[in-house]
Amino acid sequence: MSPMDIHQILEHLPHRYPFLLVDRVLDVVPGERITALKNVTINEPFFPGHYPHHPVMPGVLIVEALAQTAAILSFKTMGGKPDDQSVYYFVGIDGARFKRPVGPGDQLIFEVSIAANKRGIWKFAAVAKVDGQVAAEAELMCTVRTIT
Repeated sequence: MSPMDIHQILEHLPHRYPFLLVDRVLDVVPGERITALKNVTINEPFFPGHYPHHPVMPGVLIVEALAQTAAILSFKTMGGKPDDQSVYYFVGIDGARFKRPVGPGDQLIFEVSIAANKRGIWKFAAVAKVDGQVAAEAELMCTVRTIT
């Protein structure tokens, strides 16, 4: 499938600045996998506090970016888009590992594949890389729920 620019990403994610962490989708195969990216710049809102003398992207935000990438894959697989009556939740993170720091000037490449989808719970294998090196990896579990 063709790449997705930021305008198409905004149609498939409810997140907005400063919490939108996916800049472009490079490739998506609904029902299988997705590859996306984030360009990390010194202008990120978390860098002044994490850490001013040596800026490092928080690992929890890398995992969040992987989950946002997984959400795009879920919506593309389901053939829908988020709406005001539903929300996409994290329900689990297993085996999260952080292998290298991510800082300004790095380009994160997110590789996410569907491991399972049972009873509305999606399970994903997710890896974030910089220059071909693994920066973070985890198994993610997410679900879409109706807001009541």
